[in-house]
Amino acid sequence: MKDTYKMLTKPSEEVLFKDRNSKFFGLAFPVKTEGEIESILEKVKNNHYKARHWCYAWQLGKEEFQYRVNDDGEPSNSAGMPIYGQIQSFEVTNILIVVVRYFGGVKLGVGGLINAYRTAAQMALENSEILKRTIDEVFIIKFDYPEMNKVMTMIKQNNLNVIDQKLELNCKIFISVRKKDTASIFEKFNTTYKIEISKL
Repeated sequence: MKDTYKMLTKPSEEVLFKDRNSKFFGLAFPVKTEGEIESILEKVKNNHYKARHWCYAWQLGKEEFQYRVNDDGEPSNSAGMPIYGQIQSFEVTNILIVVVRYFGGVKLGVGGLINAYRTAAQMALENSEILKRTIDEVFIIKFDYPEMNKVMTMIKQNNLNVIDQKLELNCKIFISVRKKDTASIFEKFNTTYKIEISKL
């Protein structure tokens, strides 16, 4: 079961690829929502208002993916798809890559465009900090105060991440569990006397 994903820690530095007087600026951004993508695209267009094309590709999600590509007036599949190909190649998600083109007066042809957009996207990714993360699920453990010691020992033994706790007469502890370990962790708590566990 794949329970990891890769994402950017911060926006990349702007990179430049040149081909026959055309300039291709590549930028990569970590994103979480389509709304965020829209506002970043707006900023990039404002910063590069003299450019001819602002082509991009994005992907959102950790297990189920949504993606979109945009050729922004370039020949069909000559810009957005080559950019998206690099997102797949680097296996990153929650990402937007924009390649801004300043036309240099010489037509590059579809093959030249594919190469330029792919290369600028690749350079942007190579200039990015990429982090590998685990896909986690959150569980809530419920128990009465006398069981506290038992629960804390189990949490420690299994190296579980406590994300919140309410310790009163009726206690609740929220734990984050890596997806591949969820079945075994659930089983351990579920079969322990006087302790309830459920998925949040």
